[in-house]
Amino acid sequence: MRKLKSVDYSIYLVTDRSLMTGDNLLNAVEESLNGGTKLVQLREKNATTREFLELAVELKELCHRYNAKLLINDRIDIALAVDADGVHLGQTDIPADIARKILGEDKIIGISAQTIDRAREAESLGADYIGVGAVFPTKTKDVIHDMNPEILSSVAASVSIPVVAIGGINRTTIDNLKDIDVAGYAIVTGILMAEDKKYETEYLLKKYRENTRAFNAK
Repeated sequence: MRKLKSVDYSIYLVTDRSLMTGDNLLNAVEESLNGGTKLVQLREKNATTREFLELAVELKELCHRYNAKLLINDRIDIALAVDADGVHLGQTDIPADIARKILGEDKIIGISAQTIDRAREAESLGADYIGVGAVFPTKTKDVIHDMNPEILSSVAASVSIPVVAIGGINRTTIDNLKDIDVAGYAIVTGILMAEDKKYETEYLLKKYRENTRAFNAK
């Protein structure tokens, strides 16, 4: 069995500058890091390559200052350029085994999957973790598949690598994930749209630990 990397997925912040009003993205991320986030994914669909690169450089420095890891969404070239901690790839991106050859064994590779078959395929190709969602309705991504906490639980039980829930997770929906054994919750609006992002991160982290206490105690 492949050795799992030491990564704290508990509260996994995914960026989206379109949600920022008066807040600077770096300030928002730092607030969340202060609240306990240990994993950040730079996901900026509308950024130019130069903007993406500059943000990646700044976010890597910020994340590492807080002993957190930075993942790059989709862009393996950007991940290589800034020596990020890893990437998160969708179903239509480069497969995990090819990404591994490019990035090397030490980097984290996450793959999006919505079914047991896709999850098992990603695991067989060398993914370190799987993102499953959207678990609840979300405005940050077009959802074209059926998903709910029960399907999430089935997918998580089908693989031996960490599974992270994503999509519409916030203080209103989080209790619907109680007793589902996942490695963490990936959150976008639930943190970035909060007035106090540090407090919201602390609250969501507490709820994650409560929801998975029975599994974490094993």
